[in-house]
Amino acid sequence: MNESRPIALVNVGTVRFGTDAALTCASDFSERGLASAFLVTTPPTRSLCEPLAEACRAKGIAVTVWDEIAGEPTLTDFANAMAAARACAADGVIGLGGGSAMDVAKLVAALFDGAQTIDEVIGVDLLKARALPLACIPTTAGTGSEVTPIAILGDEEADLKKGVVSQHLVADYAYLDPGLTVSMPRAVTASTGVDALTHCIEAFANKFAHPLVDMFALEGIRLIAGHIERACADGADIEARAAMLRASFFGGMCLGPVNTAAVHALAYPLGGEFHVPHGVANSILLPHVLRFNLEAAPARYAQVAEALGVARTGNDLADAAQGVERIAALSQRIGIAPGMSAFGISSNAIPHMAAAAMTVTRLLVRNPREVTEADAVRIYEAAL
Repeated sequence: MNESRPIALVNVGTVRFGTDAALTCASDFSERGLASAFLVTTPPTRSLCEPLAEACRAKGIAVTVWDEIAGEPTLTDFANAMAAARACAADGVIGLGGGSAMDVAKLVAALFDGAQTIDEVIGVDLLKARALPLACIPTTAGTGSEVTPIAILGDEEADLKKGVVSQHLVADYAYLDPGLTVSMPRAVTASTGVDALTHCIEAFANKFAHPLVDMFALEGIRLIAGHIERACADGADIEARAAMLRASFFGGMCLGPVNTAAVHALAYPLGGEFHVPHGVANSILLPHVLRFNLEAAPARYAQVAEALGVARTGNDLADAAQGVERIAALSQRIGIAPGMSAFGISSNAIPHMAAAAMTVTRLLVRNPREVTEADAVRIYEAAL
């Protein structure tokens, strides 16, 4: 870690947190003089959109709710959303839901004017500007997409997820309302929570780690360790829901300046080819990648273990290893399957998956230990 390395934190213009925070989006959009809001969501969260839609209409803002995302978003989903947004002459975009809805909303807002195509902006810092005002409202506590400069889409032909990374994807407004996460099913609470945990761990133990981001990462780990089981056990536990939403926010704050590493890189083929939910893919791979990484950064991983609740002994490597076992046990307690075979993935798929994972160089270069294709094969084998 180089503490003098230049770093940039590009923050959301306005973050509002608390009960009914999302409804204030109507006033914020009205103050900007907007007339037509395009609201991206998904079928499970469509019912959560109506109070905000009513608030917008009361301010004279027309609202078009678009919910045609069946799973994790694809290039086709984005194209369909863009066509719908142009059809209603949108002058502002809202993403309300999990990372899928917010990522599509980001890209619709960015590319609405047609100045660039999606193919031209896949990668890092290729997007030149964002065309429309953007608001993000999470209903899960996982991706942190409401504050990140990242949007991920699945490429159906390549069976791989592809990312757009740009400061122009950072929203103008983020509204964090714990009440919107109460209806999240237990399985989604578990998987998205581990996604947020992975963001924090990978940002903290990272070749590009930085003290300005470490504070977000460690606090996110502490919050998740202390509250994810409560949130899974009782969805109406608003204190646990609020803590998980803060943790997800902190994880999102890590992604722009530092980002993730090998866990996410190796998880992409599981989602792209086998449609394993992103948080579940991270949960399956996280302990195995960390065991591979421990020797490269034992002191950092010992701090992760401490944030998870492991009592320090003075032996960094031993403490770090205890932290990994605690993560594996936590995932099991909240009901996430521990291996890829539960999703029909066999050893025959591993060579192809390893080759695909090695193309995610923007993340692999950040991993504390170099990952070769042979290493990826061994990690996948351990995760079967």
